[in-house]
Amino acid sequence: MKTLIRLLSFARPYRGMVALTSLALVGASVFSLLMPKIVGRALDSAIAAQAGGSTDWRALGIAAGLVVVVSAFRGLFAYAQQYVGEKLSQSVAYSIRNAMYERLQTLSFAYHDTTQIGQIMSRATQDVEAVRMYINFGLIRLIYVVILLLVTLLLMAQSSLRLALISWAFLPAIALVSALMSSRLRPLWTLVQDGMGRMSQVLQENLSGVRVVKAFSREDFESKKFRVEADDLFTHSYRQNKIQALNTPLLTALGSLSLVATVWFGGRELAAGRITPGDLLAFLTYLYILQQPARMLGFITNILARTVSAGNRIYEILDAESAVQEKPGAVALGRARGEVAFAHVSFGYDRLAPVLSDISVEAKPGEVVALVGPTGSGKSTIVNLMPRFYDVSEGMISIDGYDIRDLTLESLRANIGIVQQDMFLFINTIRENIRYGRTGATDEEVEAAAKAARIHDFIETLPDGYETWVGERGVTLSGGQKQRVSIARTLIMDPAILIFDDSTSSVDMETEYLIQQALAELMRGRTTFVIAQRLRTVMDADQILVLDRGEIVERGRHEELLAGNGLYRQIYELELRDQEEAFQQAHSALPNTAPAAAGATGATGASS
Repeated sequence: MKTLIRLLSFARPYRGMVALTSLALVGASVFSLLMPKIVGRALDSAIAAQAGGSTDWRALGIAAGLVVVVSAFRGLFAYAQQYVGEKLSQSVAYSIRNAMYERLQTLSFAYHDTTQIGQIMSRATQDVEAVRMYINFGLIRLIYVVILLLVTLLLMAQSSLRLALISWAFLPAIALVSALMSSRLRPLWTLVQDGMGRMSQVLQENLSGVRVVKAFSREDFESKKFRVEADDLFTHSYRQNKIQALNTPLLTALGSLSLVATVWFGGRELAAGRITPGDLLAFLTYLYILQQPARMLGFITNILARTVSAGNRIYEILDAESAVQEKPGAVALGRARGEVAFAHVSFGYDRLAPVLSDISVEAKPGEVVALVGPTGSGKSTIVNLMPRFYDVSEGMISIDGYDIRDLTLESLRANIGIVQQDMFLFINTIRENIRYGRTGATDEEVEAAAKAARIHDFIETLPDGYETWVGERGVTLSGGQKQRVSIARTLIMDPAILIFDDSTSSVDMETEYLIQQALAELMRGRTTFVIAQRLRTVMDADQILVLDRGEIVERGRHEELLAGNGLYRQIYELELRDQEEAFQQAHSALPNTAPAAAGATGATGASS
């Protein structure tokens, strides 16, 4: 009941529709219950007139007219209830989806790291649809059933209390059956909804990784994996349907037994003269009407059981708290100077597995800091802490002297431009993908950023130019092309602080050379953190941080570290020396492109 009541809070903004639906329900119920009285009175009048040797055509005509009028009004109210009820349920579903989406946008990386996309998609579709059915078919019909039940019981008692007591004897059995069915259906619906989420996850993962699947000829393996989840979903759905299939006939059987008992006892009452034929007909009609709520009760029971399961899954998202919270009264950071400091920072994704330990760094405005180290040494974690994708476990990170935890998230991230290792592009035009960095950017600014990222010439060769649509995640572009679009998207922000997470790792030497020319100018005046995999980036850095197992083991400039015999020297010998030779060969083979780079830089209006 707690879950069902919480879901009703989404109907509060639509009080007018709730009131109109309730009015329509009352009207439909009233006109449905008037019909037996009219027919019963007409029958008694006809029998009385026949006993007197005549036919009261006037009374029959009035009764027939009343039946037509009552039927018309009942249909009108039923239509209003169905129409407004559907609009209400769709509006509630709309509100829930928006609330879920907004909540997902506010949750930190820590939540998304552990949550499957398929489960989220299932909750935003299947579970919300279950709640929509609860509003229209569960809640509204339940109100209708309750009204119909109470008024029918009252009218039955007025017609014949003795007959009513016979009929009511079966109501506790009907209620018990409904309660038992609900308790059995609720856990099954949870299994069905969870199974739907797992199946959606397998499907989403398979379609996203279809190139890997085909490259390794794993189609049969993926088909079997999907079949396992589909079979599991089928099993639980079949069990749920078996229970539901038993529920409705059982309630109908109990209703039929009630009818048999009522007809038998009513015949005796009629023979004894304690009721009239019209009263008996009206009573049997009320009993028939009473069967309608009894039959609907099985359907409503199933919906309520499903809604409880769906509602619990929805509130797992709506009640989720972000690990990164904005403080009340947080300060909005204006245009930052770019002074960044890490003071004894430690971090772990959980308490048992520390990732960073006692990291202290000071970067002055305009400096370039290169992060070097083996895989898993904590390079990406350091740059992810700066925009507060995660919060530090110990220590403090400050920008221009402000603890970043005292700043609003929006203003903090507006000052930090990031080119991530996972180069995600949206299904949209190239122009809009670049403009995503600053939605108010003009076409000229978009093209200037593209020139700076050395992607403009390629875009111009496309049939639709900047209006060319890219496929899902940018699959229609090469790795280097995606990377340069991603760089352009970051550059158009004109941020005070830049983060390049392996930003040139997917391009060839010639492309890297062109990008580096643009970046050399664009990074001027900005504090830049680079996860460096290329020698050129390392050599130009103002300071190099060499990380190993979450600690800074060396720091300094390229020549200083190379003179030592530490981890940096090992990395240089294993990975960077060959790049130096290849870079020198490429540099001598390439034409002088410095003027073009300078022109591109000027077009972007980079700050200094």
